[in-house]
Amino acid sequence: MPALRALLPTATIWDAAELASRDPGFDARNFGASALVRPRDVEGVATLVRFCAERGVGLVAQGGRTGLAGGAATSAGQIICDLGGLAQIEEIDPFARVAIVQAGVTLGALQEAAAAHGLDPGVDLAARGSATIGGMVSTNAGGIMAFRNGTMRHRVLGLEAVLPDGRVFSDLTRVLKISAGYDLKHLFIGAEGTLGIVTRVAVRLDPVAGASATALVGVPDAASAQRIVRHFLGSTSARLSAAEILWRNFASLMQRGLGYAPGQLPLDAPCLLVLGLGADSVEAARGVLEDGLAAIWEEAGILDGLVASSEAQAAQMWRLREETEHIERAHPMAPSFDVSVPGGALDAYVARIEVGLKRIDAAYAPYVYGHLADGNLHISINCDGPLAHERHAAVEDVLYEGLREAGGSFSAEHGVGLEKREAYERHADPVKRDLAKAIKALIDPGNVMNPGKVVG
Repeated sequence: MPALRALLPTATIWDAAELASRDPGFDARNFGASALVRPRDVEGVATLVRFCAERGVGLVAQGGRTGLAGGAATSAGQIICDLGGLAQIEEIDPFARVAIVQAGVTLGALQEAAAAHGLDPGVDLAARGSATIGGMVSTNAGGIMAFRNGTMRHRVLGLEAVLPDGRVFSDLTRVLKISAGYDLKHLFIGAEGTLGIVTRVAVRLDPVAGASATALVGVPDAASAQRIVRHFLGSTSARLSAAEILWRNFASLMQRGLGYAPGQLPLDAPCLLVLGLGADSVEAARGVLEDGLAAIWEEAGILDGLVASSEAQAAQMWRLREETEHIERAHPMAPSFDVSVPGGALDAYVARIEVGLKRIDAAYAPYVYGHLADGNLHISINCDGPLAHERHAAVEDVLYEGLREAGGSFSAEHGVGLEKREAYERHADPVKRDLAKAIKALIDPGNVMNPGKVVG
């Protein structure tokens, strides 16, 4: 600690005792390290990296500590590089539609700053108030608009990162078209801090609709919901911004947790679809939703539906989808997973895992919800966690069986971290795993950066 303080006199530094008294965020393991250092600039990050590299000390970058896969978990002997000191929005260019931000900027802060120019970063998450741009890049976060705007990989034009030897990789490109050799920034996107620490990002911005409207629609299955989504994707007068699906078990839990009275919203259906639509005015957006639902009602087999008549009613609808902490309240440390399933296979997938999970335990009735238009499903088991190791592996095998072969993924947007390390070894392509290990060994031969994550 004295050496760290002498080397980084302007940085905030906490020892293990101080860490133990602080909130670790979503994962209690986040503050298991021996120290936390919050540098004030990229030079401070580079100095800290060199300090750790010279001593063979593991270094784990952290942002908003909202990760769900143990990607920011730490242990004794390691040091945390807290990027909260790099929280400036350095520039927004409204003509080029680009923002230059430091890694510790929260998504919510960037959304607010961009909105002043009629722009938006094109990614949205329920954890927008705490999730940082650096963390979102490092996990290749997606969120509710990925079906239209892509994941963080598609929003990043350029980035800066500190390498494991302390050198700074600088590729803050601001333009979309580049064909100039290997586009190395993509090595750091989704790498969970195992190849370097992202410190600045050039984010692509998009024009934002002037107003929005929300609808909650009851449908018999995902196929019906997909017919509705296809209809609105073809609209020329409004822009579909969100299409979230909730299966009945999850919707019922949320209704109880939120204290919604029966009949308050159309909640009695096998699946619920939350739709968001953007247009020039609220009236125009609501009109398109109402007319569109009426036009597709019979063809899609809609059971019930309501277009929000106010912002307060729209907020009630979105709380059903976003306040997922009610799962944790009902089942502390509930085992949770996120997968990507090809669109045409959603109903068959959910039916299959429900049967497979009941073979493990007849009481299992999973909570399933997610991003309909891109096939990203979130699944939580209705039991307290953590599960015993063998039971957890059995659940994973039910959820992940056949996904890679079908063109899906055992991890959609939460990353691999520690939680999915064994699943990565069992379900990821073996050649891909070998190549990932070779890249890690080349860039970080001392295994300093976030050791034990992703590639082990």
